[in-house]
Amino acid sequence: MIEAMPIVSASTGLHETLALLTSQLHSDANHKEDLVFLKDVFSEKSLSYLMKIHDKLKQYEKHSPTPVLHSATCLAEDLAEELQNGPMEDDERELLLLLSTPHLKAVLSAHDTVAQKNFDPVLPPLPEDLDNDLEEESVKIVRLVKNKEPLGATIRRDEATGAVIVARIMRGGAADRSGLVHVGDELREVNGNLITHKRPDEISQILSQSQGSITLKIIPAVVEEDKMKESRVYLRALFDYTPYEDKATPCQEAGLPFKRGDILQVVSQEDATWWQAKRIGDCNLRAALIPSTQFQERRLRYRMKMGSFPAPMSPKAPASGLRRTFRLSKDRQGSPGEPQTPDANHTEFLIYEEVTQYLPRPGERPRLIVLIGSLGARITELKQKVIAEYPRRYGLAVPHTTRARKCNEREGVEYHFITKAAFETYIQSGKFIEYGEYKDNLYGTSLESIHKILDQNKVCLVDVQPEALKTLRNAEFKPYVVYVRPHIDDSQRKPLGSSSSLSSGITEDGLQEMKQSAEQMDKCYGPWVDYVLVKEDPVSALAELQVVLERVQVERQWVPVSWVRS
Repeated sequence: MIEAMPIVSASTGLHETLALLTSQLHSDANHKEDLVFLKDVFSEKSLSYLMKIHDKLKQYEKHSPTPVLHSATCLAEDLAEELQNGPMEDDERELLLLLSTPHLKAVLSAHDTVAQKNFDPVLPPLPEDLDNDLEEESVKIVRLVKNKEPLGATIRRDEATGAVIVARIMRGGAADRSGLVHVGDELREVNGNLITHKRPDEISQILSQSQGSITLKIIPAVVEEDKMKESRVYLRALFDYTPYEDKATPCQEAGLPFKRGDILQVVSQEDATWWQAKRIGDCNLRAALIPSTQFQERRLRYRMKMGSFPAPMSPKAPASGLRRTFRLSKDRQGSPGEPQTPDANHTEFLIYEEVTQYLPRPGERPRLIVLIGSLGARITELKQKVIAEYPRRYGLAVPHTTRARKCNEREGVEYHFITKAAFETYIQSGKFIEYGEYKDNLYGTSLESIHKILDQNKVCLVDVQPEALKTLRNAEFKPYVVYVRPHIDDSQRKPLGSSSSLSSGITEDGLQEMKQSAEQMDKCYGPWVDYVLVKEDPVSALAELQVVLERVQVERQWVPVSWVRS
């Protein structure tokens, strides 16, 4: 038991207090083991030394001494040099001998370090031939103490990378007891010696012959448990995000900025509010924070309720003289889990869309190419030029019309010519993705005409109003959407009559209308666009479109995950 403590003054040191506390410990039959334990702890020399150091630091803090000079080492060296340059008495020889001892030099060096407050370690300079493109690696230095027993680990060389890998850990061995070496760790050095060029049997011999302390430099492996936890969810961002403008983020420096259209790999969804993600294409391997879908939706709903979230705008359709109607048939609205293309009245918020990479396999139908454009884009002539250059590779969905056939037109080539009654039947049965009226004649693009081109293993190009994406954006067509907009720049406008600019001959009001059309189109339908083509002139636009179309057929593209899941 512990008797009543004697009164301790404020000036009593912690070391003295500990000594008084130890002296008050007396045997008690009920707490014998506890008392023995406390006596052992309080009698430890290491604890006594720590208490003394603590007391000295408290005295230093109380008196706040300042150094007389900051370079005692230099003063000692100057004094030693002066003594050596002249005749010396016995006392002077003894002083010179003291100044030359390593212990005094170390004390003076420590004094200068404290006086100058130069506590940071001096790191060696980076080698000039360092490859800056090398990926970041976490290095762990492990020091084990073993006697004549084996290390208790086997190694192998990875056939793909050539790295020396820990193959297994023996239970109860030195490596197992340490808990610092794991299966899959990469072994780089043993006792400071690089072993990447050695054979596994040579490395095993080095390890077995090492006695006492053995130091290993290891690249830790990602443990299987962490691999299982790491998410394989990929999301397409449908909005721009700047963490430095987000007051709700727990740490702005830890946030991940991204733009609409960026692909994000979500590696952790453990937090319901802030997910950890990486941006595909970044060289930075560290994950950062992004708002979760639920959190972003919740605060957008709040902003809408407070009136600070703008309502979506419907873009103005290009002036073509054709009054178009868009119909979404009930059997084409998609499953509940499939992301839908919203219209102006859609109540869902555009946050993220889960995606995966896709490339049509041999024998599968090509992806549908959908062209949409703002005012002045002239996408119809762009589409026709592509098909004219490569008629065997690309095809056009032949539209239907109720007007009379001209003498130079052929059925099924320029149009499918049908009666008005048949056209209205097609409308009622939902066969058109879009249709409209022009000069008392009906025109429409049917789903059947698209299927006909795709079934011929041709790439089908359609130019539609963006509202038609509600029908076409599904797993059946897997469309690749190209948004074409004219290049508009007031400062670089050509004078009227110049044919080298798409904006030539356009009035100021017309130019402003084209700008507004492009902005509204981007705002309403930008999230569903795969590629934006800025059309500066017909020739360069055609060449760029052909490159894009070729890439879609040979390279993997990001598509909604619901399009490829069975």
